[in-house]
Amino acid sequence: MAFEHARLWKAGARALADRVEHVSRTRGDGLGFDVLSYEKSGKERLIEVKTTRFGLHTPFYASRNEVVVSEEWRREYFVYRLCRFSGDRKMFLLNGSICETCSLEPTQFLANVA
Repeated sequence: MAFEHARLWKAGARALADRVEHVSRTRGDGLGFDVLSYEKSGKERLIEVKTTRFGLHTPFYASRNEVVVSEEWRREYFVYRLCRFSGDRKMFLLNGSICETCSLEPTQFLANVA
């Protein structure tokens, strides 16, 4: 949230900076992303935040909904990968469909009694 606010503030889009919203808290966790932010142009930026105590290449879980939303909104969708290397936090941005920016491996199945 602070990063997005500062990014827009520095870009001169202060009104948009004030509209950045932690939607997973304000609207619930089912939207497929955590933060609604904006580009300087006013175009929406949908941000899913994934954190780890380890490095960039540590696998993370993505829900089916996150994958679907990232496909539908690939131009607007970002994964902000927050990593901690020796106590120093690092952030990496993945823009686009999770299917295109990551290698996906199914780890769970929904089983219905036949």
